[in-house]
Amino acid sequence: MPPAMTRIISLNANGIRAAARKGFFDWLAAQNADVVCIQETKAQEHQLVDDVFRPAGFHSYYEDAEKKGYSGVAIYSRHKPDKVVRGLGIEDYDREGRYLEVQLSGLAVASVYLPSGTSGDERQAFKMRMLDDFLAHMKKTRRRKREYVFCGDYNIAHTKADIKNWKSNQKNSGFLPEERAWMDTLIHESGFVDAFRELPQEEHEYSWWSNRGRAWDNNVGWRIDYHITSPGLRGRVTATDIYRDARFSDHAPVTVDYDFKL
Repeated sequence: MPPAMTRIISLNANGIRAAARKGFFDWLAAQNADVVCIQETKAQEHQLVDDVFRPAGFHSYYEDAEKKGYSGVAIYSRHKPDKVVRGLGIEDYDREGRYLEVQLSGLAVASVYLPSGTSGDERQAFKMRMLDDFLAHMKKTRRRKREYVFCGDYNIAHTKADIKNWKSNQKNSGFLPEERAWMDTLIHESGFVDAFRELPQEEHEYSWWSNRGRAWDNNVGWRIDYHITSPGLRGRVTATDIYRDARFSDHAPVTVDYDFKL
C-alpha cells in the first residue's frame, strides 16, 4: 500500500488580493493540498468579499493585523479543525496578526509570520524578542499529544546553503549571526525538524527573491520560508517542492508531503 499522505503548502502572498490576481487560487485548486498556510494577507477579512478567498472544499480562517494593509495570516484546511488558535497570547505580536493554528486529528498546523528587522534597530529588537517567545511556545507544544507543523516566513536564512550571496549579507537582518544561532537552537538543540532538508536537495533552492535588480531571473534568492515540524515527524517527509513556474508573490509556495494520515 502507498503511504498515507498529508500535503501542506505555505506561501507568503505579499498581499492575498495581489496573489489572487496573479493566479494563485487557480494554481491552488489543482494542488490536492490538505492544509494551506498564508502569510502577509495584507487585508482585513471583511475586505475579502470574493468567493475566491474561501476556496471550495476548504474551511477558511483569517487572523488579521489591526493595521490595515499589513501582515496577517490565514489557513485553509480540508478537514474541519477540532480547534482554531488565534495568536500566541502576547499582545505585541497578536495585534500584528502573526500566528494562527488549526488543530486536526493528531496534527496541528500553524501559519507563522515572524518579523523582518530590515527597517531598523527597533524592529530588529522586536524580531529577536518574538523569536525567543516563539521558541518558548514551540517547546510547550512538545508536551502535547499531537504532532506540529509550523509553516511560514521566518525571515531568516539558516545556513550558507539557504542564501545565494551569503558573504555580503552577514551583517544584514535575515542572516545575522544571532538569527542563525536561533535557528541552530531550534533545530540542533530543541529537536525540531526543517522538513525541506529531510530530503536531498539541489543547490540554490530558495523561496524569496528581492525585487531589486534581476534577483528572480538570476535566482539570487534566500530560503526563508519553512515547514518546521515536531520531532515525531522526522523521517515522515516523502516529497518537497518550491514552485517557480509561475510567480504569485516575491516568495514561492513551499509544498511538503508527509507520511501522515489525517
